Amino acid sequence: MTRSDVVVHSGGDLLAAAAAARLITALVDAQADHGVASLGLTGGRTGNAVLEHVRSSPALQAVDWSRVDFYWGDERFLPAGHADRNETQNRAALLDHVGVDPARVHAMEPSDGRFGDDPDAAASDYASVIGSAAFDVLLLGVGEEGHTASLFPDSPAVHEVSRSVVAVRDCPKPPPTRVSLTLPAIRRARQVWLMTTGEAKADPVARALAGASPIEIPAAGARGTDRTLWLLDSAAAAKLS
Repeated sequence: MTRSDVVVHSGGDLLAAAAAARLITALVDAQADHGVASLGLTGGRTGNAVLEHVRSSPALQAVDWSRVDFYWGDERFLPAGHADRNETQNRAALLDHVGVDPARVHAMEPSDGRFGDDPDAAASDYASVIGSAAFDVLLLGVGEEGHTASLFPDSPAVHEVSRSVVAVRDCPKPPPTRVSLTLPAIRRARQVWLMTTGEAKADPVARALAGASPIEIPAAGARGTDRTLWLLDSAAAAKLS
């Protein structure tokens, strides 16, 4: 198991700016090492803020964006283009503004897509899409109850040990139906970055880093093969010793 590294920033905007700089470097290094970089994206305020900082960075074009494969750690099972879909938000923040190769943008199927309103079929399809891919970097958030991706405490999804992608129903946060990577898939990523801010996150962050069970705090089970990096603001880090 990789060690968890923790970096604390004074505020959320500084965290996003610093994470953006790290991300550009990580993608450049991945392309130098094996030609194409693979990135797992997340939604939410911090995830989108990171992409916006990437977009405004003077080093933006250090990355060959046509040689980045984009994936998602989870998605809200909503119609294509819905404002609450992570894909919609991430496109507005970055993807629609750089020279991505559309064939390398691997979005999860929407609820009005090829499989209609069948999240299980959408999950099975996405498992085929990702195959045995190991993302160079997988960005994740952390919720107030310790969820990450759409893996909530003691839910069927967080108990999954074989499938890489599952449908998630009856989420405690809206919308109730989602599609998510499982912990086995998350753990194939070379680097996993867990990014979160605010005092409401302090307890789950502290519990995760103290070794809580992933069943109770799913973020505790998110780790990379090479590196696990927690990027926090001072409020989210307030209960760390």
